[in-house]
Amino acid sequence: MRVRLKRDAICTLLLLVALCSLLYSQLEHLVPVRNKQPTQKQPSVTPKIFSAPGAPWRPTPAEATTPRPQITPIIRRTEVANNRVPTTTIPPLTDFAFNFKRYLLNKDNRNFNLLVNQPKKCRKTPGGPFLLIAIKSVVEDFDRREIVRKTWGREGLVNGEQIQRVFLLGTPKNRTVLATWETLIHQESQTYRDILLWDFMDTFFNLTLKEIHFLNWAAEFCHNVKFIFKGDADVFVNVENIVDFLERHDPTEDLFVGDIIYNARPIRVQKSKYYIPETMYGLSIYPAYAGGGGFLLSSHTMKKLSRACREVELFPIDDVFLGMCLQRINLKPILHEGFKTFGIVKPSAAPHLQTFDPCFYKDLMVVHSLKVAEIWLMWNLLHSPHLSCTQKKQVKKPFQWKKKVQVTPQVSPLS
Repeated sequence: MRVRLKRDAICTLLLLVALCSLLYSQLEHLVPVRNKQPTQKQPSVTPKIFSAPGAPWRPTPAEATTPRPQITPIIRRTEVANNRVPTTTIPPLTDFAFNFKRYLLNKDNRNFNLLVNQPKKCRKTPGGPFLLIAIKSVVEDFDRREIVRKTWGREGLVNGEQIQRVFLLGTPKNRTVLATWETLIHQESQTYRDILLWDFMDTFFNLTLKEIHFLNWAAEFCHNVKFIFKGDADVFVNVENIVDFLERHDPTEDLFVGDIIYNARPIRVQKSKYYIPETMYGLSIYPAYAGGGGFLLSSHTMKKLSRACREVELFPIDDVFLGMCLQRINLKPILHEGFKTFGIVKPSAAPHLQTFDPCFYKDLMVVHSLKVAEIWLMWNLLHSPHLSCTQKKQVKKPFQWKKKVQVTPQVSPLS
C-alpha cells in the first residue's frame, strides 16, 4: 500500500513539473511576441524610405546618368547592399563621393531628352544674336534666375548689339522639396522663354552632361549666334565690357577666353569634392581649362567643341572635361585678367580697401561667388549716374591688378 502511494505521489509530482515546464515555455514564448510587436511595423516603412524621391540618400553620378525609369530599382539594391556589406575596409564617404565603378560602367550614357526647348531663341534677330548668355542653374533657384533677368542678363540691345539668354537645367535631385516643380518650370518657360530643361538628374557630377547637351543644342538651334558667354548664376557679369571686347574679334575664328587654370593636379584625397582616382585619370596634370564661373567662346569654337565632346570620354568635373575637349581640337584657351572666377582678392598691402566697390568691378568682366542681393546692388551701383571713379587709377596702379602672377593652383576649380 505504501509503495502504491509513493508511486502515485511521484507520478503526480512529475505531472506537476511537466505542467509547470509547459506553462513556463508558453509564457517565455508570449513575452517576445509582445516585445516584437512595435518593431514589426518597421518593414512597412523601410520600402517607403528607399523609394521616396526625397530620401536623404544622394544619387551617384552613374545612377543619375541612367534613365529615370531605372533609378528606383537601383536605389533599392544599393541601399540594401550597403546595409548588408561590412564597411570596415571602405573609407567613409563624403557628401560628394560617388561610386566610380558604376560611373565608369554608365559613362557612355550621354543622350537625354530635352523636356523644355526654346527652338526660336536665336531666330528673333535677323542674322542671329551677337551674344548668347547661357547660365547654369537648378530648378529651385528661381530667385537667382530672376535677379539675372533683371540685371546683367537682360535681353535686348547692349552697346548696339543684340543679347539673348537661356538657363540650363536638369531635373531636381529631391522632388519632394518642390512638389509642383514641373508646373512651375513650364509656367516660367512660358513667361520668359529662356528655360532649357533636360531629362538627367541635376547633380554636381552631372554638370558635364549639361555642358555637352548645351553645346549640342547651340550647334543645332543657335548656330547663327556670333559669340557665347557661359557661366554660373552666382556671378556678376559686366556685359558692356564683354561686348566691347568681342566687337574686336571675328566670330568665324577660334576664341576661348576666361580665367584659365594651368598645371592643375588631380586631387587624390578621397574626402575631397574633386577626388579623382588614378584608375580614372592616370596623368599627373590636367590640361589647361577655364574656371567654371564664366568664359567666352566664338560660334566657330562652339561648333568645334560640340563635335569634340562626342569623341572625348565623359569626366565628372565639367571644367576639366571642357579642357580635354579644347585639347582635342588643339585650341589653347586665352587667359584674361577681367575674369575673376575665384573672386576679387584683397591686396595684402592694402587691408583697408573694400573689394566690394563698383570701381573695382567697372573694368572687370566676370566676378564669381556673389549673393543675390550683392548682384542686384553691384549692378545698380555701376549703372548709377552718380558713380565716380576718379581715384581708381591711384588705387589700382600701386598694386598692379592687371599683372597677376601665374601661380600653379593645387586645387580644382570652383563649380
